[in-house]
Amino acid sequence: MVARMIDGKAMSAALEQTLEHAVANLVKAYDVAPCLYVVLVGEDPASQVYVRNKTRRTLAVGMRSIEIKLPATISQSALEDQVKALSRDPDVDGILVQLPLPAGLNSDAVIACIDPAKDVDGLTEVSAGRLLLGRPGLRPCTPTGCVILAKHSLGDLSGSHVVVIGRSILVGKPAGLLFLAQDCTVTLAHSRTKNLADVCKSADILVPAVGCPEMVKASWIKPGATVIDVGINKVADPRKGQGAARLVGDVAYEEALEVAGAITPVPGGVGPMTIACLLHNTVLAACARRGWANPDLTAAKWPT
Repeated sequence: MVARMIDGKAMSAALEQTLEHAVANLVKAYDVAPCLYVVLVGEDPASQVYVRNKTRRTLAVGMRSIEIKLPATISQSALEDQVKALSRDPDVDGILVQLPLPAGLNSDAVIACIDPAKDVDGLTEVSAGRLLLGRPGLRPCTPTGCVILAKHSLGDLSGSHVVVIGRSILVGKPAGLLFLAQDCTVTLAHSRTKNLADVCKSADILVPAVGCPEMVKASWIKPGATVIDVGINKVADPRKGQGAARLVGDVAYEEALEVAGAITPVPGGVGPMTIACLLHNTVLAACARRGWANPDLTAAKWPT
């Protein structure tokens, strides 16, 4: 058996095409496009790449995208004042502070300055509380993408046993809650979990999110299980020359192909869906703030 690849690029493209039509209808009806502000602090190369990708894809679906670049030397209070100003600005629909912030800056305090109505990353305490209580709100992008990919692969997730490896507030914990909302039975595993390999092998859906290159081996995977690999790790690739690197997930992909029923690749799996869900959140935030009707996304032409 060779696992079916879950194509995150194709899935994200389908969602973004639907969002493009939705945004065009909003502009036609209200003469204004949703607006996303991205705050980039410092010169971290990876963050710069992520922001460029987000900006490009925001513009591609017809929304406004404005990037604010701030020096790594900015003070905590000045950064918080900048985010508070965006929260007060009625023309801003979504605010994304690119993480991680440079050393010396308190990201939690900065995130707390974001108006929850504009929290398109779903990271504020209010957003987390709404998720925990099952109330409407903006959900974290990466976990939302994981659920969409799993549902596309399996259909109804009700009753499935999901094992999430990782308990971070960015992915692990919200992913567990989002799968629980799909009537799954959820196990939140982590580095201190006893017999971790055996716990993983009990999963119908396995979601590794620990940032440990190829930690999950084929022997950890239940035959036929769906694997949603959140990890993205850079490792040396001597085959491409000295100093070369490649990206791998938390799952040993090649050997997992022989056991799993379906699996996301790295890159090209969860990553593209994260940005697509960010764009979706921006549209939802704009509609909620401005009193617009939410667009119908049920017409998305998902890849087969």
